Amino acid sequence: QVQLVESGGGLVQPGGSLRLSCAASGSIFTILAMGWYRQAPGKERELVVLINNGRSTDFADSVKGRFTVSRDNAKNTAYLQMNSLKPEDTAVYYCYVAVKLQLAGINRTYWGQGTQVTVSS
Repeated sequence: QVQLVESGGGLVQPGGSLRLSCAASGSIFTILAMGWYRQAPGKERELVVLINNGRSTDFADSVKGRFTVSRDNAKNTAYLQMNSLKPEDTAVYYCYVAVKLQLAGINRTYWGQGTQVTVSS
C-alpha cells in the first residue's frame, strides 16, 4: 500500500558528509511522521530524527548540531543531511513513515529497506 525508496549512504571518512533521501508513495492520505532510525551491529535500533506532522522535529542528542532534516511535502520525500560524521555514526539507516491511508482512513507505519552508512578512514 505504501512504498519507501531510500537512497544515499555509502563510505565516508570521519568529518565527511552524506545525504540520505526517502521517498514515500502509494495510498497516502497524509503523512503523520517521517524520519530515520539506525541500527549498528550488536545494538538496538535507535531514533535518529523524526518530523512529527511537519510541526516538530526530534533529533537524537548524539546527532544534534551535525545532522539536519528537510521534507518536500509535494513529493512526500525527506532528506537527511549528515555532516561531521563520526565512526560511531556507522550503522544501517532505516527510513520510517507513519501515514493515514487513503480510503481506509487508518494509520499505518512502514520501514524502508535500510541503507548502510560507514564512517571510516
